[in-house]
Amino acid sequence: QVQLVESGGGLVQPGGSLRLSCARSGSIFSINAMGWYRQAPGKQRELVARITSSSSTNYADSVKGRFTISRDNAKNTVYLQMNSLKPEDTAVYYCNAEFRVSPTSGVRGAWGQGTQVTVSS
Repeated sequence: QVQLVESGGGLVQPGGSLRLSCARSGSIFSINAMGWYRQAPGKQRELVARITSSSSTNYADSVKGRFTISRDNAKNTVYLQMNSLKPEDTAVYYCNAEFRVSPTSGVRGAWGQGTQVTVSS
């Protein structure tokens, strides 16, 4: 069973920075991609950034140039570096993994418990 544990959220002033971490544990065959999503109060969960097994990345237009997703395969950890934070970045941030448990299995998904990011003066 795959488990994802996020950390690094908190309160930061506008213009500040935070780095989120997501540590993955559990037995899998392969990872297709890992990503960060966020959900603000009253809004749907949205993709923030995603990185594939070939290190291809994509970002929401609202965070391009400010956020960077990266990963450390040796530590089974993915990071989200968030710079120039804005109040509209306030949300619960969730880590997601897309993976296979065997060579012939379909792609499955797992979510972390979420970490709160609040941008406010």
